[in-house]
Amino acid sequence: MKAIVVVEKQLVWQEVAEPDLSVGEVRIRVHATAVNRADLAQRQGGYPPPPGASTILGLECAGEVLEVGEGVTRVATGDAVCALLAGGGYAEQVVVPAGQVLHIPEGLTMLDAAAIPEVFATAYLNLYMEAGLKTGERVLLHAGASGVGTAAIQLCKTTNNPCFVTAGNSEKVARCQALGADEGWDRHQGSFRESVMEWSGGTGVDVILDPVGAGYLADNLASLNTDGRLVVIGLMGGMETPLHLGLMMMKRLRIIGSTLRARPIAAKAAVMDALRERVWPYLATGEIKPIVEAVIPIEEAESAHALITGNTTVGKVLLQIVR
Repeated sequence: MKAIVVVEKQLVWQEVAEPDLSVGEVRIRVHATAVNRADLAQRQGGYPPPPGASTILGLECAGEVLEVGEGVTRVATGDAVCALLAGGGYAEQVVVPAGQVLHIPEGLTMLDAAAIPEVFATAYLNLYMEAGLKTGERVLLHAGASGVGTAAIQLCKTTNNPCFVTAGNSEKVARCQALGADEGWDRHQGSFRESVMEWSGGTGVDVILDPVGAGYLADNLASLNTDGRLVVIGLMGGMETPLHLGLMMMKRLRIIGSTLRARPIAAKAAVMDALRERVWPYLATGEIKPIVEAVIPIEEAESAHALITGNTTVGKVLLQIVR
């Protein structure tokens, strides 16, 4: 089979060995995968795959089941599926634990489905399972126009959680509002803190989903209501910064560090099961939609990475395998 291989930090489409299939696993013929910022970090040597995972880039895919391992009853040969991966998506075939595989929601194409697993799993895990978001609580979503951000906005809408977003420009803010965000802030206009407090009536928000990290910590804590929860899912703005412990104590705040990729298979399967139960029905009716900025042939993965790096996209950039 062929796959994208990082050769001296360049992306090359070349022949590689097919992955072995073990008990409890599923072999998928990949039709499409998606680019995530984690792929860019891995390419540069900053985000190695978990032990035992494929070293090939790609954290999600959609395709057709070619083969199932012993004990697999969740899907069958020929099924159209999408999957959450620990790696291996930029390839013609991938092998993945069955618990991380779901049938494609009714009415969606392979391309639609390739834009779903990583971002919706990340958004759902961190909003509802980690932060324990309750109906009516206010949410601040940073990088609202990203894949995770656009997924989170739509999830918040279905659970009646008003949300405020930050994004890279006013056009992106408007796109987020069209998806269901209540208000937003262009991050290039300075601190979001005053605008968030005004929007929330001076009380602050209950949950913040943040891929920025150190650069936003002080304003995030100041923007939280009493008993607020900050979930840090990325470090684009740095890893280290002073922490105001007194403010945390007075407001009973919680800071939660969270990653998805390295979690145990059972934990990832639990997230996927929750998506099937609570999100798949909205995808089937069209109330939630995967947001796709561009579809690019996988042989041109280099240009897809450049597009993500340029910070001009809204939603997902997909890599398609055309046979």
